[in-house]
Amino acid sequence: MRLRQIEVFHAIYTSGSMTNAAAKLSVSQPSVSKVLAHAEQQLGYRLFDRVKGKLIPTPEAHQLFKHVADVYHDVDRLRHVAANLKAANAGRIRVASTPAFGLEVLPKAVASFRDTNEDTVFEIETLHLDELTDALLESRIDVGLAFDPAPNPGIEEQKLASARFVVLAHDEATFDGRSTLSIDDLGGHPFIGMNSRGPLGRALSAYIASSDAELDVVAWSETYHVAKVLVACGAGVTIVDEITARSAVAGDVVMLALEPPLEFDIKALHLGDAPLSISAKRFIKHLAAIIKDFLANPN
Repeated sequence: MRLRQIEVFHAIYTSGSMTNAAAKLSVSQPSVSKVLAHAEQQLGYRLFDRVKGKLIPTPEAHQLFKHVADVYHDVDRLRHVAANLKAANAGRIRVASTPAFGLEVLPKAVASFRDTNEDTVFEIETLHLDELTDALLESRIDVGLAFDPAPNPGIEEQKLASARFVVLAHDEATFDGRSTLSIDDLGGHPFIGMNSRGPLGRALSAYIASSDAELDVVAWSETYHVAKVLVACGAGVTIVDEITARSAVAGDVVMLALEPPLEFDIKALHLGDAPLSISAKRFIKHLAAIIKDFLANPN
């Protein structure tokens, strides 16, 4: 099948009619009908039967669509890549980060970078890790910022800094003024748990599971910032990444060291086969300095 025939077949199969397919492809209905007829002639079997005015996919069409859907997805991604490459240029940096960085660290880095690079224009997104990976592979962004991402074919990683998990409490009296805690010390206190999705969530889940402590979980949170707000409101204690803990966003809480420590890397991501612009390389270097300074001097 030719690419145009694949497009028409996909449009008819997913939309259910010639009329809808034509509208989806921005062409005339006779044009769609003609391409479909040629495809069926070349294949040697029908793809759709007309039943009471409706197009019903044949068994062969159902089998074919399983493979066509994959091809169509690849072609659609190719279109995105082609369009996104046009948008990229040396004076524009397209960067995305996971949510923890997006509230304070990334804005600080962008603002301070522009102090000495006034001609640089930024496009900024906040994405979850899987979305960030897709954005890189589609060339929608130049640089990604994430916690301990798993290796991904075609994507290169650059370590910017190391950080750790910490305990957050509502006030110093919660743990009698102590500055260092173990998982066992959290037993008996209302605990706000985190989901185990993503590299950090899985690492934290395994860390907690390695202890015999029985935590009194009063709430589960999808994001570390929400967990921090819950602590600030007096709902309990939690364990979060150091970036979230040190952020000025989400209220005042007390941060305590976790022993033994649970550390992770902060990394910049970019496409391995697409060289970064000079501006993007400078920004990554600047980003590393901002993150290290933020961890050492959050205020």
